[in-house]
Amino acid sequence: MKSLGLSMRAAMAIFALSSAALSLGACSRDYIFEGNELSNPIRNNQIKELYKARDACLAKNAVPAESASADVASVAKAVSLSCAPETDRLIAASNLDKDPKVSEAIRSDTDRKATLYVLRAQR
Repeated sequence: MKSLGLSMRAAMAIFALSSAALSLGACSRDYIFEGNELSNPIRNNQIKELYKARDACLAKNAVPAESASADVASVAKAVSLSCAPETDRLIAASNLDKDPKVSEAIRSDTDRKATLYVLRAQR
């Protein structure tokens, strides 16, 4: 009976160590650093450059809404559409899974920034 107790303890110890090793082995380096700039710095720098290019396009094309018939929202939408190639390149680089929610979020961000640039141009 005594030897059975030792083998049960040994079995429990082996089980505990093996489950700990399996759970630690499941954490790969990519999983730990996912979403971090260290995960893929080349790709992250490319995305940052594409954001800068899109923002530069928005700033260059923003004009004040001068007439009463042209409201800020319609002018901002036109500015946003004029920078569609830059926005599409940004979406292609940052949305590798082609998730429509990500694409819509980037397009919404472009519209919002276009509105800000049009409002700044009116000053």
